[in-house]
Amino acid sequence: MNKNISLPILAMLLTLFAINSGKATAAEGFLSVIDDLPLMAGLVEVKGSALVFSTPQGRIAEVSATGRSGDATQPKKVVAFYARTLPQLGWKAESASSWIREGERLHLAVDVKEGTLTAQFSLTPN
Repeated sequence: MNKNISLPILAMLLTLFAINSGKATAAEGFLSVIDDLPLMAGLVEVKGSALVFSTPQGRIAEVSATGRSGDATQPKKVVAFYARTLPQLGWKAESASSWIREGERLHLAVDVKEGTLTAQFSLTPN
């Protein structure tokens, strides 16, 4: 094997691996079915909770995330996190728990039961 060819190929493969590793890590901070919606630190997406439908009017998506109810994941703090974060992503507040952007409406419902906080995200056509 020619060493002049193998070193550039090895370097390219290592670079691609490093780039893809970074993307995988970054993707963990977002919801699976609403890929541009960040997941607040302290919350974890509930496996199997994601539903997605496409309609002529737009997409419909629902997904839940949970966390232990504590200092970092109180309902007020979850709502405040999304109230601060979503406008930076182009969402306009419609109410304390509802936002609109480009023909879509995002609704957030937060509940605490037996020490577990659940955040339910619903995306519908506006």
